[in-house]
Amino acid sequence: MKSIKIILQVFSIIILFGCNKEIPVDKNEKLNVLFIMTDDLNCDLGSYGHPQVISPNIDKLASQGVLFQNAHNQYPLCGPSRASFMTGMYSDQTMHTTLNVDIRTTTPDVVTLGQRFRQQNYRSVRIGKIFHYDNPGSIGSSSSDDIYTWDYTINPWGRDKEEEYKIKTLSERQYGGTLSWMEADGSDEEQTDGIVATEAVEQLEKFSKNGQNFFLAVGFFKPHTPYVAPKKYFDLYEKDDMIIPYTGISEDYLKSIPVPAAKSIRNKKDQIKLNLKSNKELSQEIKEAYYATISFMDAQIGRVLDKLKKTGLDKNTIVVFSSDHGYHLGEHGYWQKQTLFDNATRVPLIFSGPGIEKGKKSNSPVEMIDIYPTLMELTGIDSPDHVVGKSLMPVFKDSNFKIRNSALTRWKNGYSIKSEKYRLTKWGENGQLGYELYDHSNDKEELVNLAKNEDYSQVLDSLKKEINVRIADARLKPKGLGRQFEQRQYNRIKYTPGDLYDKDGKRIYLKPSNE
Repeated sequence: MKSIKIILQVFSIIILFGCNKEIPVDKNEKLNVLFIMTDDLNCDLGSYGHPQVISPNIDKLASQGVLFQNAHNQYPLCGPSRASFMTGMYSDQTMHTTLNVDIRTTTPDVVTLGQRFRQQNYRSVRIGKIFHYDNPGSIGSSSSDDIYTWDYTINPWGRDKEEEYKIKTLSERQYGGTLSWMEADGSDEEQTDGIVATEAVEQLEKFSKNGQNFFLAVGFFKPHTPYVAPKKYFDLYEKDDMIIPYTGISEDYLKSIPVPAAKSIRNKKDQIKLNLKSNKELSQEIKEAYYATISFMDAQIGRVLDKLKKTGLDKNTIVVFSSDHGYHLGEHGYWQKQTLFDNATRVPLIFSGPGIEKGKKSNSPVEMIDIYPTLMELTGIDSPDHVVGKSLMPVFKDSNFKIRNSALTRWKNGYSIKSEKYRLTKWGENGQLGYELYDHSNDKEELVNLAKNEDYSQVLDSLKKEINVRIADARLKPKGLGRQFEQRQYNRIKYTPGDLYDKDGKRIYLKPSNE
């Protein structure tokens, strides 16, 4: 009798887990997840009210779900930000504050987002950049990926990487951390992000046929530098229409903010020349290239979403769209990320799919670490105890609901909170390096520091209490996390295809850009 019972139990397990491939798409009650992550994308999108950027596919996705207008990353740099949203923890908890740090060297026992789906018999697949990648240096490799997160990974390599030597740049052979751009020849499908989309389409086709539940993470490399897109996307814009802000670049302005804040917007020495109006044409050329790259990337997202709908998988798939951090385009006299201004902390965040109302917008302060627990609740999976983010489900039901009063971002020795109306930034452990206070009701550009304005003394005192509580909470070791270690960074050697190097690794030949 006991043996018969065991046989029946085994048979039940086979039915439950072994026959997923026979479940038709429209009969599968478990929700899948399509997780779309972009690189260095700010909120310059049509759905976020930008008057120039052409992003019809992202805009359509926003119209079909909930758009968060006040979402912020936890560290405005690729590696630390990605470590946070993939674990649901703050950078003080991941021990991640720089690039090229593998997540298992700091938190070896953590259960990542994709890993948690694997634990529930989902197929976890990565295409492109989800954890940190030196972009474009590590394109084609797994870079700082985590092998425990995925069942299967794909590392595209496209024409943009093969023709890297042709790219314009402010510093010779510098691309990833330096402003660089190119109008590319050839088709979308030849570019790395075009291949990302093609691979995603193929994966969706497979899932539509085998009925396997999936967590499909599609990581686009754009619009990160170098801004490379086929020429037709540059043709969507007029260079002369690009508006370059010249506020926030004077010495008087720099003296009005704490020294660490001033240093953060002057740490890219090769970009300082873009502050000069005599270089306006160059600045416009660079900004046009960034917008062209957004439109190119948007078109690739459209290909993926079209396939999702064509297969019928859209009926039981949650779609999440976001970016690892924001991006300056000349605001405060600065380009790129790594500041505690809204330009660098704010990210686009859209949820769409079954059970999520269409066409809603929320100004509730939310954080990227909220993605993890939200997906867990949507799919009916318990979150690991170490996840400190908060589910956004209450906001889906009521767009005015606030799950917290402020969103917290850290950068080096500074912390910043963004509420619905204000931003407060604290520099130094006890604020000894200064504070910044901005009132978004009349200063969305964050150019007037009110920290010493007596009319705002009560607001300042209140926000100081809040930020201290937020910082203290973010430093607590989460329950169930396991081991924590200080980060161990390593530098990656980067090569441009076509160049030659001697036995000591010194570049001895640069492939001409006209070849």
